[in-house]
Amino acid sequence: MKTFLTIVAATAFSLQAFAADATKIASMQMAEVISLGLDRAKEQSILMAEALKDKPGRLPKSTDKEGKLSTSDSRWWCSGFFPGVLWYVYEGTNEPELKEWARMYTARIEREKYTTNNHDVGFMLYCSFGNGLRLGGYDAYKEVLLTGTESLSTRYKDNVGAIRSWDWNQKVWQYPVIIDNMMNLELMMWAAKESGNKRFAEMAKSHADKTMKNHFRNDYSCYHVVSYDTITGKPHKKQTWQGFADESAWARGQAWALYGYMMMYRETGEKRYLNHAKKIAEYIMNHPNLPEDKIPYWDFNAPEIPNEERDASAGALIASALIELSQYTKGDFSKQCLDVAETQVRALTSDAYLAEEGTNANFILKHSVGAKPLKSEVNVPLTYADYYYVEALIRYKNLLEQ
Repeated sequence: MKTFLTIVAATAFSLQAFAADATKIASMQMAEVISLGLDRAKEQSILMAEALKDKPGRLPKSTDKEGKLSTSDSRWWCSGFFPGVLWYVYEGTNEPELKEWARMYTARIEREKYTTNNHDVGFMLYCSFGNGLRLGGYDAYKEVLLTGTESLSTRYKDNVGAIRSWDWNQKVWQYPVIIDNMMNLELMMWAAKESGNKRFAEMAKSHADKTMKNHFRNDYSCYHVVSYDTITGKPHKKQTWQGFADESAWARGQAWALYGYMMMYRETGEKRYLNHAKKIAEYIMNHPNLPEDKIPYWDFNAPEIPNEERDASAGALIASALIELSQYTKGDFSKQCLDVAETQVRALTSDAYLAEEGTNANFILKHSVGAKPLKSEVNVPLTYADYYYVEALIRYKNLLEQ
């Protein structure tokens, strides 16, 4: 537990006031840590659900400059995460109230099944309706997911072999593909199995393979944005939008990559995806700029480390991915994955990151970074940080119960 107790020196925000809490968290059994995290997640999620119940169509997004709740409608790429949090907390606590809240907020996303101008249909629908189908068994959710997959598939171009991400900035990018888009492939893989339409799986694997070929550097760090020539299908630009620099390693981008290839191995059983996920994990876990509590700075190459903001959303994503990856691997590497994930979960469940009940605009985690170069959502709560934190808790809880 020594490394967890030495996090004070490695953080951009002061943790002096949390020394006693760090000691407490470090001495707890993981089952107790998970119980603490799920209890807080339940408290905050119910408060959030109650706060927005009379605001039709609204979903939590982050906080504004005054620290007040900012929301979106279903069109925002993050819209599916809060319903997903509710489903996960229901799974972890078996509280009937949470199931009803989850159904209510999931319904607010349904119109996105027709969305063709946004590649994040997977985030929107699979985190909400996908978890709802898994935990609630509602057959009507299948139609939403299958229709959404058809919509998402319209963004695939054969000569590029990948799903287009953004439609804007066309003077710079002809056909941009961002590393985040790996996460939307899970919906397509599910739909291929559910519908028998192999074309969905072919698209997803082509996207993953093309991304593997063109997004990654020799050290297995990845670019954020790769734009393809629409005629030749070859890359013509490799850049960042949310990271420090084109050649830097934006932390959440590395997390999307790790999670995406781990997921593709689970869905396909094809070893090239597992091997790639392992290489990305090695890059992250062994990076000299990864702090001792394993919650990364917003960019691994940010210029003012250690005086840079942490990104709890990247930490939660990495933790969730590593927990699962540890189960697909063996020996020292598997142990390292689970050890790092445990350190991250403990850190996120400490007062350094876990909000007190009724604070933080009812989000669960503090200290995430959306897009620092754009001066957007810096050191604030983010709905997807909460989602992957609770997912990590559930995944670790399931391991303990095996």
